[in-house]
Amino acid sequence: MMAHKDSTLNIVIIGSGFGGLGMAMQLKRAGFGHFTILEKADSLGGTWRDNTYPGAACDVQSHLYSYSFEPKSDWSRKFGLQPEIRSYLEQCADKYRLHEHIRFNTEVTAARFDRASAQWRIETRDGQEHRAHVLIPGCGQLNQPAMPDIDGLDRFQGPLFHSARWDHDVDLAGKRVAVIGTGASAIQFVPQIVPEVASLKLFQRSGAWVIPKPDRPFTGFEQWLFEAMPLADRLYRAFIYWRIETRALAFTRFGFLLNGLKWQTRRLARRHVRDPDKRAKLIPDYPVGCKRILISNDWFPAVDDDRVDLVTDPIESVDDNAVITQGGVRHPVDAIILGTGFRATDFLTPMTITGLDGRDLNAVWKDGAEAYKGISVAGFPNLFLLYGPNTNLAHSSIVFMLESQIRYVIKCLRLLRDPALRYMDVKADRQHDYNARLQETLSHTVWEAGCHSWYKTASGRNTNNWPGFTFSFRLMTSKLELSDYDLYSAYPANEKQGKPA
Repeated sequence: MMAHKDSTLNIVIIGSGFGGLGMAMQLKRAGFGHFTILEKADSLGGTWRDNTYPGAACDVQSHLYSYSFEPKSDWSRKFGLQPEIRSYLEQCADKYRLHEHIRFNTEVTAARFDRASAQWRIETRDGQEHRAHVLIPGCGQLNQPAMPDIDGLDRFQGPLFHSARWDHDVDLAGKRVAVIGTGASAIQFVPQIVPEVASLKLFQRSGAWVIPKPDRPFTGFEQWLFEAMPLADRLYRAFIYWRIETRALAFTRFGFLLNGLKWQTRRLARRHVRDPDKRAKLIPDYPVGCKRILISNDWFPAVDDDRVDLVTDPIESVDDNAVITQGGVRHPVDAIILGTGFRATDFLTPMTITGLDGRDLNAVWKDGAEAYKGISVAGFPNLFLLYGPNTNLAHSSIVFMLESQIRYVIKCLRLLRDPALRYMDVKADRQHDYNARLQETLSHTVWEAGCHSWYKTASGRNTNNWPGFTFSFRLMTSKLELSDYDLYSAYPANEKQGKPA
């Protein structure tokens, strides 16, 4: 049986965030027109659609946190705010006429590779089935909110929501509010809500290394210059890229270079936090860089506010109107906001992905997700991940990494256009060797300095971060090595199994 009788490839992309939209735009540029984007929500944008909490913004500068092939000259600030980033994605989708390819309110629940037809059979929550020669999940690593395992959380009688599902119908003015978690989202929304609330109980498990955010609005002249002289825009982007690319050395090889950030954090705390006890609680006891470094200019002033009570005792439970900490201490509150991050290591769940011979991807990844170059997984043919395992960064823009992955996938798709080829499957030994080398490199990074973070699974395996320069990843993905894959012919001697070409 022939997989596709002409050069037409049917492609399904899951998700319409930076990865999915970037893939779709490049498919159009490369001449691939038969693709569908399946989006579980009613609009596009991925994490920039979901995270609408007050103060939501990016911690990578706007000119680098955007597609290199779709520059935006009129960014309002150096660091983009959520509404502007989402608007940028909408503009890109409009320009490339992607809405005609997107199926909104279509949540993928399962996908199974059918060897006989060499197609993915994709099931959605509404009971429909889609078929595709190629499946490209672009779900990202930060799309599933992590709900804390706290006894009694479901018994709380007041408003309770996660920061990634902000309830804008809840008026926090004059309320006693609890915020659980002090990560990257909390340091953005807490300063925004402190002036409104009657009091805020800030429950912190560990402090964070917080450094100043070099943000400001762009002047009208700067925006004009970027528009009138595209070269200036490109040079500015290159300057940002190379300036922050040097930070990879500190995260991956020379952790001591990050120690200067400790001084910055302590200086900020001394300048803005009056209470010595509160100030001491805010300073982490783990090596800088071991967890995500945060950037903010208003975090410490917000925590210093007399309405904010910083609580570091462990939470034992929640009842109908209070958070209860160790020793039975009750903290009465009217509303609870969870700033507890995301299930970043649970790649592709809760979808069920089934490959050759009935392999369940969740079972294959039970000890931690891994993929060849973060893109291909042995036993799952014609499946290409975007923002897959070990492609996250601590120092630069994920958009740069996504573009590298997208270019690699396009190379694979050009190969699969050949009607004589049924499917391609990365060799298990190549995947194993690649990940063994990667984990060995990771063992020497600052992320292995002894703390637990969202970069790691419960067992301590780092499944998220790329341990090197972004340009080294681009070089690695710039060439498709056919010897890394088993290529299955459309004309097998054994019709049922196929054979490597």
